[in-house]
Amino acid sequence: MEQPSYVIGVDYGTDSVRSIVVNAATGQELAASVFFYPRWKKQLYCNASENQFRQHPLDYLEGLESTIKDCVEQVGPVVAKNIKGIAVDTTGSTPVAVDATGTPLALRPEFAENPNAMFVLWKDHTSVAEAAAINAHATKFDTNYLQYVGGIYSSEWFWAKLLHVLRADEKVAGAIHSWVEHCDWIPFVLTGGTHVSEIKRGVCSAGHKGLWSEAFGGYPPDSFFSSLDPILSGFTSKLPKETYTSDKPAGHLSENWATRLGLNTHVVVAVGAFDAHMGAVGGQIEPYYLSKVIGTSTCDMLVAPASEVKDTLVGGICGQVNGSIIPGMIGMEAGQSAFGDAYAWLKNILSWSLDLIEDEEEKNKAAEKIMAALTAQAAQLPLDEKDEIAIDWLNGRRTPDANQMLHGAFAGLSLGTTAPKLFKALVEATCFGAKAIVERFVAQGIPVKGLIGLGGVAKKSPYIMQVMVDVLNMPIRIHKSEQTCALGAAMFAATAAGVYEKVEDAMHAMGQGFDATYTPNASRVAYYQKRYEQYKNLGQFIETKL
Repeated sequence: MEQPSYVIGVDYGTDSVRSIVVNAATGQELAASVFFYPRWKKQLYCNASENQFRQHPLDYLEGLESTIKDCVEQVGPVVAKNIKGIAVDTTGSTPVAVDATGTPLALRPEFAENPNAMFVLWKDHTSVAEAAAINAHATKFDTNYLQYVGGIYSSEWFWAKLLHVLRADEKVAGAIHSWVEHCDWIPFVLTGGTHVSEIKRGVCSAGHKGLWSEAFGGYPPDSFFSSLDPILSGFTSKLPKETYTSDKPAGHLSENWATRLGLNTHVVVAVGAFDAHMGAVGGQIEPYYLSKVIGTSTCDMLVAPASEVKDTLVGGICGQVNGSIIPGMIGMEAGQSAFGDAYAWLKNILSWSLDLIEDEEEKNKAAEKIMAALTAQAAQLPLDEKDEIAIDWLNGRRTPDANQMLHGAFAGLSLGTTAPKLFKALVEATCFGAKAIVERFVAQGIPVKGLIGLGGVAKKSPYIMQVMVDVLNMPIRIHKSEQTCALGAAMFAATAAGVYEKVEDAMHAMGQGFDATYTPNASRVAYYQKRYEQYKNLGQFIETKL
């Protein structure tokens, strides 16, 4: 009797990495393991006041080995022997400086404690000046090299971060050979790569963050970058013209990693991609349905046939790239720089005094009680157009129209303002931010037929999801899987390993379906539309006057 095939999906999030083992025929999850990054947990190499967020490659490598080994031990040798593929998703844009061997500089002794030699996390905004310089520089060229990334380059992305690190650190600038996204580096590591030229760059990371495009024949020319700053001269020559979709193999598991993980060298390693892109596949995305991965931030994914999109370009989003989500379709990305992070910020403000409690477990329980009470009481508040109103740009604005220099705000405060009222205003603000994204797609020729909710907030907060659908006036289906990003990675692993011919087949066979649907409350739609106009007016004031 033929043994079933199994695959591993690895999902690198902001705080932790999770690996799962999945039955490739059914999508059934057989094992899961989570590893919280120990250095990140201590906030080493970070400075929130300067928007500096760096992660050490050892956190990633230790987590990779720990979680996969744990999963392999859970399933036992019979299943382990039939694991056919591994695929990896990561946060992004989260690049790192590497030497010619593809080794991150932070793994060399002389750079072990240097934040500029580490991965520059997606939410690091230290490169706002460099992003502004790229945007101004791009206007000087006949070819619009920003046309496929929404027309605005962000400080959260590849080239802005590279330019900042090179300008900020002469030692790193002197040692760097190339600049590599996290999602491209992990498959390179697993396949035993020894030179940076062997890295298979994914079209997902290259197209959405690195300015790679088929229309340009690759990346913009060296002259575009060297005329911006000579320090960038030569970097495009170290980047390949060819990129790959994640249904393609990056190679096979190296002997070293096969031994370390308890697997064999026949295991196929797929080309990597960003978490939200693979998460959209794990969440069974459909054409023209906005797939919202709702966590610390949001990433909103939409796919559409290239034959229907044609020459339509949506301004102010995070790019549209052929094959970045589903091969053969145009993948479009938008999102909000803070969503769950905004609620976490308010929780930290309100629970500040809990730091006086020495018992860590007791302190955490008290903080969670605060959020549960806030949610319950906010949901019971009457709706009044004169209520407090907020702007959700606490970590800048990702889309529409990236601007990481912007800040959040509250207006209409009085001595009668309570914590639940602040929370209500913040929830409404994050949902208004989501509405602005939908409106941008629709206004520029891409219809949005409905919403798919993925991630922790979507699964765990009925109050926020109900406000979301009331604000957007369209239903949202919540995907059943707790781990859509890791499941999506598993689907790509199955496709790259040849279990399925195309990722849509894997998505159909391995998808878990939906377990909840929220529909708009018609009596609240008009209220939220008026509030949304207030939100836009306040946002415009902040953007133009402050």
